[in-house]
Amino acid sequence: MVGPAVLRALRTLRPRTLTPAVCAVSAPVVSVLSPLCVWRSSPVRTLQLCSALCAGHNKWSKVKHIKGPKDEARGRMFTKFGMMIRIAVKEGGPNPDLNLNLAHILEQCRGKNMPKASIEAAIKGAEKAKPTTQHMFEARGPGGCLLLIEVLTDNNSRTHQEIRRLLNKNGGMFAEGTRHNFHRRGVVVVPGQNITTERALELAIEAGAEDVQDTEDEEEQPILQFICDMTELKKVRAALEELGMKITSAGLEFLPHNFSSLDQDQLDSASTLIEALDDCPDVVRVWDNIQAHS
Repeated sequence: MVGPAVLRALRTLRPRTLTPAVCAVSAPVVSVLSPLCVWRSSPVRTLQLCSALCAGHNKWSKVKHIKGPKDEARGRMFTKFGMMIRIAVKEGGPNPDLNLNLAHILEQCRGKNMPKASIEAAIKGAEKAKPTTQHMFEARGPGGCLLLIEVLTDNNSRTHQEIRRLLNKNGGMFAEGTRHNFHRRGVVVVPGQNITTERALELAIEAGAEDVQDTEDEEEQPILQFICDMTELKKVRAALEELGMKITSAGLEFLPHNFSSLDQDQLDSASTLIEALDDCPDVVRVWDNIQAHS
């Protein structure tokens, strides 16, 4: 049976957007993220305020992640974090002081109350684990939505066959070229309570962020996402901390250039597919370009 939280989330899938009190546009602006306006603080500095939401951080993602008993959901979440830690350790070593990606993941783990013993076990286990490879599968789902499926596996053939089976069973298929619709960006998340539109814009400018987005987390709490270049993630995070912001998380996200608008039936089918992929032991994360139909 679908719980009240899911039904409520399904009824409110349209993302909230920041609406500045003053928006002056001196010339046509073209942006892959369809900005609502351009806010200028100087002749050479602009900030794009966008209605597009990051994959993995919008009301749609809240729907697809609310599933099953809370204890089981927490267990799956911690398992995924463990896989992310293994990937980070493999790429940059076990020392978070020297491995920025690992440091960001550990912060997210602590933010989700992952036990310290589990975090330490994941780091140690990554160094002793049998050889694994990381892959990104490209797929198309119900309604033409695009999916990036990140996996970590010790058996490429087995994982490929399992992902194909799940896609075929749930209205999806492999689709080469999907990754071109996504770009990897740095995302710093802070609580959005009591922060006005004007203040959010000021913070983004002062911190050196490119975009700021207003949305909600899985618990329906308002959050602000500051988007930046991957190489500027550490700088933007530090700047926001200096400005008095409490950082909820900071890391790298795959953000879509264009969104797929789905109706309710397509959303239900897409949710079923993504839940099935999330339950696959080899899947680390699933990125999508889904937006609720208006």
